[in-house]
Amino acid sequence: MNGETFNLSIRKFLKTVGVKSQHEIEQAVAAALAARAIEGSESFHATMNLKIPELGLDVHFSSTIDLG
Repeated sequence: MNGETFNLSIRKFLKTVGVKSQHEIEQAVAAALAARAIEGSESFHATMNLKIPELGLDVHFSSTIDLG
């Protein structure tokens, strides 16, 4: 195993997930604001699952997203 290749590959994956997730959340919030479904000061419980079936990995993450 090439440790450097492995590390760079993980970082690339995490960057893609982070950027795309942020974009999706921002679009969902903008649409909800436009539809007046939310006021803009709410907090939302967010969850995400990371799965790599070949490794038997299935991890659940959760946090709160505050709009302020």
